[in-house]
Amino acid sequence: YLFLYFQVLKAFDYSFPWKGQQQMYKLDIGWPKIPEYFTGQTFCVAVDSIHGLVYVGQRGDNVPKVLVFSEEGYFLYSWNNTVEMPHGIFVLNTATDSSVWITDVGTGKYGHTVKQYSPSGKLMQILGTPGNAGSSLIPLQFDQPAEIFVEESGDMYVVDGDGGMNNRLLKLSNDYKEIWLAGANGTGIGQFRIPHSVTVDPFGRVWVADRDNKRIQVFDKVTGEWLGSWSSCFSEDGPYSVRFTADYKYLIVAQLNINRLAILAAPPVGSIGDCVMVNAVQLADETKPHLVDVDMKSGAVYVAEIGAQQVQKYIPL
Repeated sequence: YLFLYFQVLKAFDYSFPWKGQQQMYKLDIGWPKIPEYFTGQTFCVAVDSIHGLVYVGQRGDNVPKVLVFSEEGYFLYSWNNTVEMPHGIFVLNTATDSSVWITDVGTGKYGHTVKQYSPSGKLMQILGTPGNAGSSLIPLQFDQPAEIFVEESGDMYVVDGDGGMNNRLLKLSNDYKEIWLAGANGTGIGQFRIPHSVTVDPFGRVWVADRDNKRIQVFDKVTGEWLGSWSSCFSEDGPYSVRFTADYKYLIVAQLNINRLAILAAPPVGSIGDCVMVNAVQLADETKPHLVDVDMKSGAVYVAEIGAQQVQKYIPL
């Protein structure tokens, strides 16, 4: 009985208000309807808010690597072809169609690549040389690419370096040519130690979770110029994931080792300053939130948890 009690406790993450404030999110305990579909380690999640779909990337032997759910939590279908070890996942919607981008950090014949799929799992594009870890001298030669963010224009931002040789942020055009490249391995301004997650705001800024340097760095979207960095919020644990809320007022940052989602005030146009934590969601022990995504329609936050081996949905209050 005790075991069951603790399992129930684990399922209902305890979300405490932050420093006397009202909590901003509550766990949707009905999502997904059947958690047993998670059969591997859930590393990443991406929301297609236009079509009401949630894509989950998971790892493991003989498990489907991509699961697709409805936003209500119903399992729809899965696919597995040519995905080895998914790390990051992103849904791109354009006026004409939608596609799913996955970064693959596997070391086998499909790894070290960034790949585009149709929603049903048909492989449409491969960036990088499958199975070959790259050097940063060649733009499209990846070494454990962590995440990708694609704008509607087709311009894309790749953080390349989930522990491999490369520690860089790469901007590519919609025909996959390098526009600019930032970063190198190190602790200095504009350098990275495991750039782990990337997102773009409407004000022309690129935000990167510089995980092992325990900071977020910000770059100009057009030029790649360094604009600033945040570190004071990450003394306990580095940022693993960075996503904006639907109104772009806040940044949601996953901190894996302390099982927390930090909610930071997003600065308006102008100075980056340093971070201000306005709220937090404390997850259960050993949940290990890895990457998150936000439904830009409903504002719901989906958290891929490699410790709990599940994706959880938090809805704004």
